[in-house]
Amino acid sequence: MGYSTIEVEPLTSCIGAEIAGVDLSKSLSDEQFQDVHDALVDNHVVFFRNQEITPEGQLEFARRFGTPEVHPIVEGSNAHPELIEVLKPAGEGASFGTGWHTDNTFFEKPTIITMLYGIDIPPVGGDTLWASMEAAYDALSDGMKELLDGLVAVHSARVAFDPRHTREKYEGKHSLKYKYSEAVEVEVEHPLIRTHEISGRKSIFVNPMFTLRIKGMTDAESAPLLKYLYEFSTKPEFFCRFRWQEKSVAMWDNRCTQHYAMNDYVQYRRFMRRVTIGGDTRPV
Repeated sequence: MGYSTIEVEPLTSCIGAEIAGVDLSKSLSDEQFQDVHDALVDNHVVFFRNQEITPEGQLEFARRFGTPEVHPIVEGSNAHPELIEVLKPAGEGASFGTGWHTDNTFFEKPTIITMLYGIDIPPVGGDTLWASMEAAYDALSDGMKELLDGLVAVHSARVAFDPRHTREKYEGKHSLKYKYSEAVEVEVEHPLIRTHEISGRKSIFVNPMFTLRIKGMTDAESAPLLKYLYEFSTKPEFFCRFRWQEKSVAMWDNRCTQHYAMNDYVQYRRFMRRVTIGGDTRPV
């Protein structure tokens, strides 16, 4: 797709692109915003380098895409509850997003877009991987597509935010702080194959962090099919890898991606700032 106000350099043939010619510290014109929006839909995840963004500026830009969310479990900043300050002190392992997942699929109306800003970045390590669930769906056999069509998956935060395994975060003894709410236990249902409301393209919409089982099946019956989809959809052919630098921004479309934060920089501190944009409708 052509863009008139930005430069877009794809990272792979199916996912990821770096955008140049944009200053996110300033308000974008409607034309430039539309180009950025279209590039995000086309490439699933986009990256910007050397951006000076205040917390207020990050929220202002996020609002162009929709309504910033206040997470029901992870505590946001005192000044801006919609912003989560993702701090990993030196000497601790990363523990936020360190596994393949799609953000907040345990919401009835899941997060559509996430924006992450790198402030203090280690000299090496801490890359993030994103996988295209559209490319993965397209690569399925016709028989598998027919089998999956119409199936519904059950999602919950129950495992990922289990207080028995994340006690320090609930007790306020960790750099990330959780607060317990009914959102931890609620189960929601989403179609296993999701259609993007803008592009019309289909994606696999399950992930190992928040998907519990397939509706109408037991956990044991669901497990082999889900395991196959998790492994198939995150093959190297379907993902890109981004090396963070200070003042880098990543924005990704949760309607058609999974991502994975590498935990390979224990000796270094990292500080990032995250905002998510809520969906208006349930997936179809």
